[in-house]
Amino acid sequence: MHIAVIVCFIPLFKMMSQKRMAPRNSSSVTEFILVGFSDQPALQLPFFFFFLGIYVLTVIGNLGLITLIGLNSSLHTPMYFFLFNLSFIDFCYSCVFTPKMLSDFVSENIISYMGCMTQLFFFCFFVNSECYVLVSMAYDRYVAICNPLLYTVTMSPQVCTLLMFCSYMIGFAGAMAHTGSMLTLTFCDSNMIHHYLCEVLPLLQLSCTSTYANELVFFIVVGVVITASSISIFISYALILSNILKIPSAEGRSKAFGTCGSHVVAVALFFGSGAFTYLTTSFPGSMEEGRFASVFYTNVVPMLNPLIYSLRNKDVKLALNKTLKRVLF
Repeated sequence: MHIAVIVCFIPLFKMMSQKRMAPRNSSSVTEFILVGFSDQPALQLPFFFFFLGIYVLTVIGNLGLITLIGLNSSLHTPMYFFLFNLSFIDFCYSCVFTPKMLSDFVSENIISYMGCMTQLFFFCFFVNSECYVLVSMAYDRYVAICNPLLYTVTMSPQVCTLLMFCSYMIGFAGAMAHTGSMLTLTFCDSNMIHHYLCEVLPLLQLSCTSTYANELVFFIVVGVVITASSISIFISYALILSNILKIPSAEGRSKAFGTCGSHVVAVALFFGSGAFTYLTTSFPGSMEEGRFASVFYTNVVPMLNPLIYSLRNKDVKLALNKTLKRVLF
């Protein structure tokens, strides 16, 4: 994921100085070897069950929330429409690389060239889309708290649909830019990706041709996505905070904070974990630490989001109780 690369105005692409070579007869790479977390056989099975558990919880949590929102008319509001899309993205995002990662623990960790490019495309697509879904959710909370009387008109079904359409289109454009520029590179003999998935930075280290244009595309696309989404979310919550502080009663302020608290936590986890990962991998010789740090935003955050939005949410709990009663009785 490319979160918070804009924070690191340093040449990240010169990290990971060590490049392992795999013997090949041809001059071009047709498949890659995903190094994963460890080459020690004794650790493969524990890793498999650990990430399988995370994946199962991610699938159950996000599919459960999607189903719950779809089945309960009380949750057919703009806020839960955006949450529906966030859960959908997290579910698809996990499915892009986790099944392959699990199979690598128990079989050969090889991925074809086209398989790698496909994984890269959908990885970038869902990550970029999630950035703007979080922006839409922040805007929704801004309208709900700062302009409650105009909320129904401002956040109409047409507006909500347009916001989601734009989020997915921006994600698609970003993914096309990253994948298209990656397809122009030539990979000769070096085919070991020092990661558990096909990501831009590890792949750039393997190219035997100039990556200047790719680095430029990377910084422009990531810079635009991160800057636009971060500024939009910051402005929304600055206005929300300013409005909340004007509420005279403590109970009113607490209720207002409660309506956007879950989203603040989700944003902090998504952007914060990405920033930590890329800041970690920006130091020489820190490839191993960066690979383990990236687990948090690629595996843990999609698992936590359904819990964040449901554990303290009275509407979700009420809808869940109604659904269970309807199914069981």
